[in-house]
Amino acid sequence: MIKQRVRDSIDRCFQKGVTLGHWSASAAGSYTVEEPKQDSHGDFATNLAMVIGGREKKSPREIAALLAGLMADETELVERIEIAGPGFVNFFLKPSVWQSVLPEVCRLDQKYGLSEIGARRKVLVEFVSANPTGPLSIGHGRQAVLGDAIARLLSATGHDVTREYYYNDAGRQMRVLGESTRARYLEALQLPATFPEDGYQGEYIREIAAELVQEKGDSLKDLEDYLPFKEKAETVIFKDIRGTLERLGIQFDNFYNEHSLYDEGLIDDVVSSLREKGLVYEQDGAVWFRATQFGHDKDRVIIKSTGEPTYRLPDIAYHREKFRRGFDWMVDVFGSDHIATVPDVLAGVQALGYDPAKVTVVIHQFVTLMREGKQVKMSTRKANFVTVDELADEVGIDVVRFFFLMRKADSQLEFDLDLATQQSQENPVYYLQYAHARLASIGKKAEEKGASRGDLALTRLELLGEVEELNLLKTVAGWPRLVESAALGLEPHKVVFYLQDLAAQFHSYYNKHRIISEDLELTGARLWLAEVIRLTMRNGLHLIGVNAPESM
Repeated sequence: MIKQRVRDSIDRCFQKGVTLGHWSASAAGSYTVEEPKQDSHGDFATNLAMVIGGREKKSPREIAALLAGLMADETELVERIEIAGPGFVNFFLKPSVWQSVLPEVCRLDQKYGLSEIGARRKVLVEFVSANPTGPLSIGHGRQAVLGDAIARLLSATGHDVTREYYYNDAGRQMRVLGESTRARYLEALQLPATFPEDGYQGEYIREIAAELVQEKGDSLKDLEDYLPFKEKAETVIFKDIRGTLERLGIQFDNFYNEHSLYDEGLIDDVVSSLREKGLVYEQDGAVWFRATQFGHDKDRVIIKSTGEPTYRLPDIAYHREKFRRGFDWMVDVFGSDHIATVPDVLAGVQALGYDPAKVTVVIHQFVTLMREGKQVKMSTRKANFVTVDELADEVGIDVVRFFFLMRKADSQLEFDLDLATQQSQENPVYYLQYAHARLASIGKKAEEKGASRGDLALTRLELLGEVEELNLLKTVAGWPRLVESAALGLEPHKVVFYLQDLAAQFHSYYNKHRIISEDLELTGARLWLAEVIRLTMRNGLHLIGVNAPESM
């Protein structure tokens, strides 16, 4: 908003310089307008003088002086201009520019921060996609929250988003699930059973087997086929997964069934298409994909000598269907165990004639639970793993969602259970929610003391001249750009960082300055300032699926 106004002002002065013969138009669109990292360098800075100087063999500082002279007419925006270093032009804006942000935020209210930069571009966000072999682990929990936050950000910026769960109901792991359930079923009937060496040992398998005994009695005891056991376990487990996701506030638009790729002949069709292109061959009884033709160090097996496809083949077929369904951008959110397979799938997509650049893969690291400084061990096959539901029971949904987004996706996440359960400002979720509750209560306290925000149109916003007040307004003004950056970069952690910074600034300001005082005009202005901070914080918390309480 303000950055664009500054950019427009510089563009106008650049064109004036062209008209006056100070420089040619060759630098048009090639320069940047950025926010300096140090406050002493102004509110915005441009490298325009250096770009012109480099292209036209002129002194950048002399060009900068000419630009500063032209900018002197931009009295609405600029308070002063400084030339720094090799030719940067730094702009210090008038306080009134930042104060003007306040009415705009209030006008937009819940829409503040939303944009149409996505231009209704069709985006498919695939996330979670956990095999229905057990309850959601905290690793998949991080992925669920990360994918949901990415989808929220894309929706908030005008993208047409579809949330999809790729339902893995085929392959070896599902067979092992069926065999594990069959063994527990026989055990429940006190019959001899051989449990698979790599079977799923969680207590939930025994519970599913007990349900089967209740429903079927011993009618399945002589059944060698694992499929009925797999289907029962799959149904129960996936119902549990969906319940967990709903508890986290996550809804999917579509569940794509892996088995449909086999039923509809899409797996065979992919192999036929690659064969027609000369991109597969047979060796040692297996079918190989010529991945080396797409920059890989070696070719990849897509069908084992046993006739069973490797995981790469259905993934390639599934991604081809994404393209066929007309999506402009496909976002995959995967755990770090997928790092090695992603290039193979993208090579397969390219081999089939599709543009792999339309697929963006977000890889997240796994979660380590910590208690009293020690790691809480987990395993989805043993009986000592921690589920998302158990974690939510202990710390609450808001904390789960916030903590999962507190670090960049590709950073290891240590989930400190001791910190997460604290009801103090040491807990970052409590710190933020307390800031919002405090902001919400200020208006009520003012009314009790006979003060109020009053009519915004009549409020003397020029009274908001303290350094902390202007810095808060600058931070609020940066919210829409932050949302766009987080959305296009698929980086919801940026929202968390922003909110933490905004809350810290507010708490510091609150401790230093009295918002409610005997000066009614100043009180009114500061109450409106508190309100725009609250609105921005509420919008940010809602964007990452965290509640913004009015009281605590």
